[in-house]
Amino acid sequence: MLSFFLGALAFVCCYPIIFLLTGALMGQGEAAENLRAIFAGGGGFASWSWIPFQPTLRSYVELIFDTPDFFVMFWSSMKITVGILLGQVLFSIPAAWGFARYRFRFHRGLFFLYIVMMMMPFQVMMLSDYLVIRQMQLMNTMGAVILPGIFSTLPVFIICQFFREIPEELLEAARIDGAGEGAIFFRIGLPLGKAGIISALVLQFLECWNMLEQPMAFLKTPSLWPLSMFQPQITSETAGAAFAASVFALLPAIWVFLAGYDFLEQGIQAYYGNCPHEKAAQDG
Repeated sequence: MLSFFLGALAFVCCYPIIFLLTGALMGQGEAAENLRAIFAGGGGFASWSWIPFQPTLRSYVELIFDTPDFFVMFWSSMKITVGILLGQVLFSIPAAWGFARYRFRFHRGLFFLYIVMMMMPFQVMMLSDYLVIRQMQLMNTMGAVILPGIFSTLPVFIICQFFREIPEELLEAARIDGAGEGAIFFRIGLPLGKAGIISALVLQFLECWNMLEQPMAFLKTPSLWPLSMFQPQITSETAGAAFAASVFALLPAIWVFLAGYDFLEQGIQAYYGNCPHEKAAQDG
């Protein structure tokens, strides 16, 4: 009974992927006919078939050769995602090391502030982000999306849990041997905290690759839009190409997920295995 329930749950989770793969192999007429009830705005339900009546790769061909906007948005997504991840490497990792290994004035309050900001959705921070970005004259530039993403607090929290697990005795032994704080960070902290760093970067890649609200709020020029903005532009004539674009958009996310699965599992355990309120209380 349990196996049947888990199998049914797995099927429900995988059905959208099957839906996309099937739709991407349908011809334009078949896809439009199946989705007529949606695009016509009338009553009834959309129909669907597991196997296309006449399978074709036409949607993929049209997307690759006749849709230049797709590639522009794809590279915009790459630029935004890579820019955010590089910025997080430069800022989040040292911040996590500082919170994990040092005690300084206002340490507890600052870490609690990080936790509060981590719990806030984008909608809460959107107005303040907009005012700061406009004051910096970054509106309608990729910097308007990249800059707030660089200072996301989630990577700091995840990486900090792994840095805390490094034995203090190991660091003290390194200091006795004459190692400076910088050498300890690069030679001990980074190698031993690699699992947390990679898991945080994988989570942030998935979030940045699929972000939608930030580009909608801060980017007005279509040539700057990421690939996530391509999907809402769906009509009965472009349904097949939209399915094919969704499949292509899934590939980088799936590759990153599979490549970092082991580290991602450890990161999720660190995130959900440590109560933020208890951690904040221990930082004093």
